[in-house]
Amino acid sequence: MAIKEVFQNPTVKEVAFEIRYPSLFYLENNIGDFQIKIMKEFPESAILFRRQIVFADVGPDGKFKNVPDTLEKQASTKIWQFISPQEIKINITSSSLAISSQHHKTYNLDEGGDKFRDTIQYITERFFEVMKIPIIKRLGLRYVDECPLFDKTNESFLKYYNSSFPLSRFKIEDANEMSFITVAKRGTHFIRFIESLKQVGDNYKLILDFDGYAEKLTPEDYLSVTDSLHSIISDEFENSIKEELKTFMRSSRSK
Repeated sequence: MAIKEVFQNPTVKEVAFEIRYPSLFYLENNIGDFQIKIMKEFPESAILFRRQIVFADVGPDGKFKNVPDTLEKQASTKIWQFISPQEIKINITSSSLAISSQHHKTYNLDEGGDKFRDTIQYITERFFEVMKIPIIKRLGLRYVDECPLFDKTNESFLKYYNSSFPLSRFKIEDANEMSFITVAKRGTHFIRFIESLKQVGDNYKLILDFDGYAEKLTPEDYLSVTDSLHSIISDEFENSIKEELKTFMRSSRSK
């Protein structure tokens, strides 16, 4: 069951949603219509270019004039970006729509402020009104939690977390970095889970990265699938922590 509690001091650092679809050749001509629909909530906009690394065999003389024009055109991806006053970001390319936020602290609970589900629905449905997409190749929902280490010892760590780390062999107090990764099936969907120990500033943190995704679905099913992915991620988060961490998250203090 998904967590039904809003915490005063949540560990979630960032949430993200993404859909991928076949390349839309007409998207650039219609992106202005989408911008008008969301401009009130997302008034800031920009066009970005993501550079890609291109490897090419330039031949024995090593002259870049021999690089085909097609490779040069593939060297960057055009991104239309829209940003809200809360710094919620929308990034759109010809083959994907992505939403990222450090503002939201709940998916769909009434007591937790702005709901990420409402933001997803507001943006995606307006996008579908403009861009007619028959199929979604991949839909993803991601949560990144930055969790405290109150004392960098096995004893303290295991008091707060159900860890995947091999702590009987590699003690947490001796580790500079540690990570675990798995991709697993959950029903008809998938989850990619990364647990990692990292130094953030002067302190060590436990990073819990949950990336749930589904493949090959119709646009009509996007919200119900997103709800299912949220439930899967919520279950995995609850399986990763203990009651002592929930007590910490219920308090107003942070560390």
